[in-house]
Amino acid sequence: MQLETVINKLIRFIRNRTEALSITVTSGGVDSMEKYQYIIGQINALEATRQELSNLLNDKEQNGTVIDIKQKDNNPN
Repeated sequence: MQLETVINKLIRFIRNRTEALSITVTSGGVDSMEKYQYIIGQINALEATRQELSNLLNDKEQNGTVIDIKQKDNNPN
């Protein structure tokens, strides 16, 4: 499996898990302050991880093949 594919699948998993935790918090599924803090900590950690993975993916894209799209002037004056 390609590294890019793995990173994209991890990002998708993290996004889904973050959404599920957010829904738990916003729908009243938290019955104590400790549980609320724990879930918020998980969301923060998942978001930080997602951001790092996205940065790694962007670095890989930026270090790819560079193509010069400037038109060459065949008629020097």
